[in-house]
Amino acid sequence: MSAQLTYAIALTGSIGSGKSTLVSFLSLYGFQSICADSIAHKVLDEHSAEVVAHFGKEILHPDNKINRKALGNIIFASSSQREQLQAILHPHIKEAILSQARELEEKKMWYFIDIPLFFEVGGKEVYPVARSLVVYASAEKAIERIMKRNNFTLQEAKARLDAQMPIEEKCHLADDVINNDGDLRTLQQYVESYLQSLPLPTDK
Repeated sequence: MSAQLTYAIALTGSIGSGKSTLVSFLSLYGFQSICADSIAHKVLDEHSAEVVAHFGKEILHPDNKINRKALGNIIFASSSQREQLQAILHPHIKEAILSQARELEEKKMWYFIDIPLFFEVGGKEVYPVARSLVVYASAEKAIERIMKRNNFTLQEAKARLDAQMPIEEKCHLADDVINNDGDLRTLQQYVESYLQSLPLPTDK
């Protein structure tokens, strides 16, 4: 296991639960965050040759860039293919996340690691954070948001949601949960209450 991340809080949830919106509020209140999805996009580009070698040239655009939608259709239709992609990319993603985290640790202030698959890849055994926070949204609300945001069909939205650990299980594993089934004003109030409840970060 990597060195303890004393000031890190893992932020997770299901697709469509509203993690990005919550990160925006956290930034508003002065908290820094690391985005695993942004890192994953960069890692996918950097290791595209290895990905194409496994999944085939049908996942490429005419300009030889990865067609993320085509790749997504493959991995969300097959758990084994999803695991294969994770095996290719996750070691590089983890390395980049921990590198950024070590820099933020020096500030001795709480910061967040926005990592959708935190529990799926092993939770605190893989990312030894101080705390974990789940953003909760019901399956119905999450599917509604995914369809609207990504212009997905109901079937496509369900496939993405079903590919992840059930949100109720994530809530059970988390140290803290923020409900995001309501509107933005309600979420902001929950975020403010959560931040006020955080203990002062201390060396361990």
